Amino acid sequence: MSTRPWIVDDDLWAPIEPLLPPWPEKSPGPRPVADRLCLQGILYVLHNDIAWQLLPLELGFGSGQTCWRRLERWQQAEVFDHLHRILLAELNAAGQLDWSRACVDGSHVRAKKGAPTPVRRRSTGARRAANTT
Repeated sequence: MSTRPWIVDDDLWAPIEPLLPPWPEKSPGPRPVADRLCLQGILYVLHNDIAWQLLPLELGFGSGQTCWRRLERWQQAEVFDHLHRILLAELNAAGQLDWSRACVDGSHVRAKKGAPTPVRRRSTGARRAANTT
């Protein structure tokens, strides 16, 4: 294992890069930090279990705020869900998954809360006639 596990090598970057949403042609403000550097900043924060604002700028990954925003953007684009499926398919094709040890986890499925709300039914009973005087 590398002494710096947050560094993303070319083999790992290859399946990730095509999944990332493109940047607008003309984005306001300074030129954005490269996606690969932001990913390394995210991994650095996660690996070292530090707050986003404590990400050292001298590492060149951008600020913690920049990395956090990029992570949010990628989560909204479902990048990690797609990457997870791709990696599972590759591992399965290579015979590297032991499906006998797999389990189904329902903790990520939204639970329906309470009984369904009944539809309000209109009364068909007799009513008093409207006052006509």
